[in-house]
Amino acid sequence: MKTKTVYICQQCGQKSLKWLGRCPDCNAWNSLVEEVEQVTRRGKGVPAASTSRPLRLHEISATEEDRIRTGIGEFDRVLGGGVVPGSFALIGGDPGIGKSTLLLQATERLATSGDVLYVTAEESARQVKLRGERLGVAASGVLLLAETSLEAILERVRESRPAFLVIDSIQTIFTAALESAPGSVGQVRECANRLMQIAKVEGIPTFLVGHVTKDGAIAGPRMLEHMVDTVLYFEGDPGHPYRILRSVKNRFGSSNEIGVFEMRETGLSEVSNPSELFLAERPVGVPGSAVVPSIEGSRTILVELQALVSGSSFGTPRRTTMGVDHNRVALLVAVLEKKVGLSLLAHDIFVNVAGGVRLNEPAVDLGVLAALASSHTGRPIPERTILFGEVGLAGEVRAVSRPELRVREAARLGFDRCLLPMGNMKNLDRPPGMELIGVRSAEEVLDGVFAV
Repeated sequence: MKTKTVYICQQCGQKSLKWLGRCPDCNAWNSLVEEVEQVTRRGKGVPAASTSRPLRLHEISATEEDRIRTGIGEFDRVLGGGVVPGSFALIGGDPGIGKSTLLLQATERLATSGDVLYVTAEESARQVKLRGERLGVAASGVLLLAETSLEAILERVRESRPAFLVIDSIQTIFTAALESAPGSVGQVRECANRLMQIAKVEGIPTFLVGHVTKDGAIAGPRMLEHMVDTVLYFEGDPGHPYRILRSVKNRFGSSNEIGVFEMRETGLSEVSNPSELFLAERPVGVPGSAVVPSIEGSRTILVELQALVSGSSFGTPRRTTMGVDHNRVALLVAVLEKKVGLSLLAHDIFVNVAGGVRLNEPAVDLGVLAALASSHTGRPIPERTILFGEVGLAGEVRAVSRPELRVREAARLGFDRCLLPMGNMKNLDRPPGMELIGVRSAEEVLDGVFAV
């Protein structure tokens, strides 16, 4: 066995025999880092005999695994109903957003099902203890280990035989088998691979805390997200106390679920009814405010969309968006200009989703459209009116999925008027006291919104 020096991109894992200023694969600048690889000569050694054999599909048992509840309802929702034995989950997010806090709170309930080994590689055991006292975590089944060596961690796992394992964080763990620094592509890949083997072979549910880059992606090789069973992202505006835990990959449940939390002095508190929370401070009778129902996994959330249209003092008008796709807003502005006749191209336009929520589905198009028109004309949208639907380039309003869930949630919160695509009106049960108005085009949307 011999060693050789290679340069590996910290973003995508691309290898190069010499240093380059820009990665030829992902085009990231200054991302190549020198690492030492061990190379095995060809023909040396005999491959180990495999003990596994192929099985016929009907021979494989497919019984549903019993899930273990964490005691945090929003966390269980995002995981798909609880922790699956032998699962391998990755939680990422900005520094200080609450990743370690959430996992430490979850250990309180998980410790009732077995010992939890909490490996803290960034903080001392005393620091974690002080945080646990503040959060009210005092379970005797929680074992703290301040260690960064992978070999030492695996040895403690074999000795203590925990029921759950938490690694905080994977970027600070290193193995002596590689000479590269902790956090490099090789270290993260090798450490995660060996931890995954322990989780699958021993059936130990394992949670990894992952750092993020300045772009918000998980730091390290992209392969890390493919190796794990579940990838969770913590989102939140630093100026708001609310945090959203979003599932972007889940082999044991829905991959588009969200959990809503509120950060308090005593830790993360669940928000069981986020719609009421996001609409609690909604202004009444103010132009530019619209309420839209958004589907997030199996949950319907009503959020407030705010738009501000003002005269521009520059040659190039500004387009600023927070919580919605910037290109989508530009498309809707062009539709209002061309199909409805509103003069918006020479105005500064600002669109914001109140509460720090991010909306990704096209069903919020009608809300953005109505909020922009309301701000431009100075006419407020009626207080108990909601809108949802997709808008095309021809100004047509297209049907969206699960309209009955959106209408039902709006009726539960006291809304009595709903503008929706005409295509969603078929076989749709109307809740008592709810007026449903089907629209086919952007012009009909504005006529229906301001008809009251």
